[in-house]
Amino acid sequence: MNRSLVFVAFALLTWGFGEGLFFNFQPIYLKELGSDEQQIGLILGAFGAAMAITHIPAGRLADRIGRRPLLIFAWLTGLFSTIIMAFARDLPMFLVGMMSYGLTAFVSSPLASYVTAARGEWSVGAALSMTTATFSMGMALGPITGGWIGDHYGLRAVYFVAAGVFVISSLLILLIQNQPLDHHDPEAPPLNLLSNTRLKYFFGVVGFAVFAMYIAQPLTPNFLEDARGLSLSSIGIVFTLGALGNSLMALTFSRFEPHRGYVVAQIFVAAFAALIWRGTGVATLAFGYFLLGGFRASRPLAMAQARAFVHPSQMGLTYGAMETINAMIYILAPPLAGLIYENDPYMIYPLALALLAISIVVSAIVPRRLLHA
Repeated sequence: MNRSLVFVAFALLTWGFGEGLFFNFQPIYLKELGSDEQQIGLILGAFGAAMAITHIPAGRLADRIGRRPLLIFAWLTGLFSTIIMAFARDLPMFLVGMMSYGLTAFVSSPLASYVTAARGEWSVGAALSMTTATFSMGMALGPITGGWIGDHYGLRAVYFVAAGVFVISSLLILLIQNQPLDHHDPEAPPLNLLSNTRLKYFFGVVGFAVFAMYIAQPLTPNFLEDARGLSLSSIGIVFTLGALGNSLMALTFSRFEPHRGYVVAQIFVAAFAALIWRGTGVATLAFGYFLLGGFRASRPLAMAQARAFVHPSQMGLTYGAMETINAMIYILAPPLAGLIYENDPYMIYPLALALLAISIVVSAIVPRRLLHA
């Protein structure tokens, strides 16, 4: 394995642990700071907007100036943002840190293109799944620890612990090496992404699939506390099983052919929605979150499919465009989920199942036809 990939893996492992300490508890902490569910949905939508605005510029910069500088900047920005959240004593200051943390989502496309370029003899899907798996391994430890800290010392303390973990992760990412830039033949430039019809159709398939998989997720932490009556420690256990599912499924799906794996991943997310909707016990709910690992596992599978439609010199920009699509979903879905939750907390799950049924069929048929068009 490439030496830099080892440092990337350990940096993601520690970052996953730090993020896992607080990320799933954000909707609950926002409620403690005085927000209701509809406001939380709007805040999460704004968080998605912060994520959305940086992906394409970051992907473009990764292709032009290199990936390592952007990775380091993202890690340090995330650390600084978490410190702000930790010291915030009111909602406005906390939101400054939270939105700043959302901006660090731009790391996704440079990270994906860095790993793709450093993969050696690995397939694209396997290399990208490795990053998902190591991050998720860290996330598996974070929620149960964060839930315990939240129950004993309050959720605010979780952010201080996370900041300390992020210091270690940032030191690790500083150790990765620079990469040479990819260039295309100036006499035969690749098809512009805006003119790449097959890629645009594929983006449409992915956008709908991400919306269908994500719509039930934003306020499920509140659902577990309000409708199912779980304590923070119990919710932490549920989230930990979910993170473990993320890691194991990323490793498992890395062995799948990307198109087939993407369809199966959506079936797993549908099972998550059904179990949260109908389940009551901690074990059932935790298993539902375990199956939600299909959502995170689907991301590298989608990227691996998109890679077949573009030139290597467009890799960062393509990944950036895909992350922007994802982020747009993260803007639109939470406010909608908040409105539905206010009306009926249970209604979001059958809606998700209906959307996923459509998406599974579309994802099974359209990408293969595009590839052979």
